Formats: sequence, C-alpha cells, structure tokens
Amino acid sequence: MTRLPEPPNPADRSGELSAEELERYARQLGPGVLTHADQTRLKHATVLITRAGGIGGPAALLLTMAGVGRIVIAHGGTLESPDLNRQVLGSESGLGQARAAQFGEYLRSMNRFVTVEVIPREPDDEEVGVLARRSQLVITCAPTFAERLRLNNAAVAARVPLIDAAQWGMTGTLMVLQPHRTACLRCVYPTTPPFEELFPVVGAISSAMGSLAALEAIKILAESGEPLWGQLVTYDGFRGRFHQVELRRDPLCRCCGQPIVC
Repeated sequence: MTRLPEPPNPADRSGELSAEELERYARQLGPGVLTHADQTRLKHATVLITRAGGIGGPAALLLTMAGVGRIVIAHGGTLESPDLNRQVLGSESGLGQARAAQFGEYLRSMNRFVTVEVIPREPDDEEVGVLARRSQLVITCAPTFAERLRLNNAAVAARVPLIDAAQWGMTGTLMVLQPHRTACLRCVYPTTPPFEELFPVVGAISSAMGSLAALEAIKILAESGEPLWGQLVTYDGFRGRFHQVELRRDPLCRCCGQPIVC
C-alpha cells in the first residue's frame, strides 16, 4: 500500500462562522434553506469523493461552494480530450496532465474557506478504509462496480452515509444509503455486474447527477431537509422521466448483514 499523505493544514474551521463566511454564504441562509447552525455543521464536515470526474467533479465543486470544510478527492490518471465533454474541473490547458492536481487547484480557487485534499489515485481497500473513517460522508462516482463496491464496504465499516451516483448515455441514477439502516450497495448488487469501459455519456446528465448528489450530501451534513434515505432515483433524460423506488436491505448481505463481512 502507498502511504497516504498527512492531511494539509486546514482553513480556519474552529468555532463559529466568521463574518466573511456569513457574507459568503448569505444567499443559502434563511427560512426553508439553511440555518446558521446548519452552515456551521457544513464547515466542520469532511466529505470523501471518488472519483472527481463527470459526476464527482460537479459534486465536489458544489460542496466546495456550499462551504463544506474539507473535501477529499481521489482520482488517478491524466486528463484526455474525450474527458472534456463532462469533466467541469478540467480544461484544455490541462490535457496530458494529472487530473487530481488540477481538479484540486480549481476547487481551492473557488473557496478559500475550504480545505481540499487530493489523492492522485484510486485508493485500495486499506487506504479507502482510512479515508472513510476520517469522513462524515462518502460519495462514490466511480465508473467501475469494483471501485463502487470498495467504497461501499468502507462506508459500511466506518458507519458513514454513502451516496452512489452513476450515469450512462442520457440516464443517471442516485442512491442515498445509511449503513445498517437502509440497503447498502452490495444489497443492490449481490454479484458484481459487467462493466462497459468506454460507455457513452452526455455531460449534462453527469452534472445533473453530481448536483443531486451534492444536494443530498448538504442535507445530510447540515441535518436539514429530508434526505432520500434508502431510495433509488433514476432520471431518464432521453424521455424526461424520473422514477423513484425504495431499496430493500438484504438481512443476509455479505457486507451489511449479520455478521458483517466487508
């Protein structure tokens, strides 16, 4: 295992919100939105996002703009031209360069009150366990089921909420899961489905699902609104149709069932 770097020195996340922070977040504070206490909870929260591409990038950007205190992104590889139809944190000037570093730089430029930590690879089992235990919430936007299930295992073991967002073509899915209370991702996928590596996708669906993932994360972390606990939301963008179903937890699930084997 490659040793994880020590977390960077955070922005000021001690105590109450500063006057500058209150000014920065003024448009999201008020009746029916977020309270002062809600915003303070966001300030002290840590979110792990892997990966930070088509879906994870918009999610990370919106959580940074909303004032989540620490954003940890994990993403390997270099930026390629076909990425740019959906990856909002990259640009043509960064082609051929490591994705994670430039994504982190862009996020930092958007909010000086937020600490952005960058892991320039997809974490292995041990690494992701450490990262999940340091977080209050995990968002998995990985393209492969193996990576998504690895994040699910870590979230269940750490007992932190998991938001799973996925895409294909003009269709997106979102699951909001709470370990040992709702289904986990392994309940939904007891066997690992096949994976199409170069699947087609329209960037607008990527950003739509990333935005919904960020909104659910904000509600959970701020303790505001009604999160979509245990729900699967599917948006068929081609036909303009939403579907929502409740997921059932499998009591014999080999991840979140008893005994827990992750």
